[in-house]
Amino acid sequence: MSSKVGDTDIDFDIDGKQTGFLRLPYSEHDDAWGVIPVPLAVIRNGDGPTVILQGGNHGDEYEGPIVLGEIIRDLDPESVNGRLIIVPALNLPAVVAGSRVSPIDGLNLNRTFPGDSSGSPTQQLSSWVNDELFPMADAFVDLHSGGSSLSIVPSAIVEPSDDPALTARNHEAVAAFNAPMNVVISNRGDTRTSTASAVRAGLVTVGTEMAGAGTVSPEAVKLCRRGVNNLLHHFGVLKSANTSPPVTGTEQVFHELGPNAHVLTEHAGVFEAFHALGSRVRAGEAAGRVHSLSDPRKPPVELTFAADGVVYGLRHPGRVRPGNCCAVVASPCE
Repeated sequence: MSSKVGDTDIDFDIDGKQTGFLRLPYSEHDDAWGVIPVPLAVIRNGDGPTVILQGGNHGDEYEGPIVLGEIIRDLDPESVNGRLIIVPALNLPAVVAGSRVSPIDGLNLNRTFPGDSSGSPTQQLSSWVNDELFPMADAFVDLHSGGSSLSIVPSAIVEPSDDPALTARNHEAVAAFNAPMNVVISNRGDTRTSTASAVRAGLVTVGTEMAGAGTVSPEAVKLCRRGVNNLLHHFGVLKSANTSPPVTGTEQVFHELGPNAHVLTEHAGVFEAFHALGSRVRAGEAAGRVHSLSDPRKPPVELTFAADGVVYGLRHPGRVRPGNCCAVVASPCE
């Protein structure tokens, strides 16, 4: 199959399990006619719903790609009722580099949607997802973690929508994931993300944030594995008799990142947090302080929370510069 941004030998319309690559043309200094081989799998059986499972949007977020690799290797097509399109390492150059942004063009793939089929490699990848995959699908699951710069409470994410019916379906799907927290995140109003584009395409959409700090959390991997299984049952794409049953029981409370959620620094130095992840805090309370290690004569600068709620994210590593996000507060939804 060829598309505007590459080709693949995978046939999306036949039953069975297929594994291969999207081959994205990339002409660089030492390889005039090379490609970026983006891993791709399709598992199909019958005429049920189509669900896209995506990982590796950012290359320093590991739990999602690990779980999607397990599904590609282990899931029997006979357990499927419909079609899974699995892209475990979408931003392959960033995944190989362990970087949030692509080392090829310096772009954050999750700020390039809906993409550009004539643009740089990162823009072509987002165009491929938006223009080629989304029209095939009923639902989209985008598995993220906190990456190298944040530790985050493991959670399932609601992407806002202007469509009340789709909003309700998104909330139901996020609740089915059964994470310790459910958070509505609009990415500070930025609509260039994969989940925002999926919502615009009318897909039931679920995101995640699985721990972070540039490491692999065993507990987050377990949660991600269990949550994806729950979602695939929820969407009706797994046959319950042939797969692990969904695991539920977590109290489903929804939070949101409001306009005052992010604690930013105007100073360079090292951030000392005063509260652990999951702590309940109030607006006006000290969030931590930034120390100037290069000039011990300067007293540390205190940062404060501007919203009530739960400490949802913390800066990692400790060194900060002006404009960095040091802490994030998730507030209960009204």
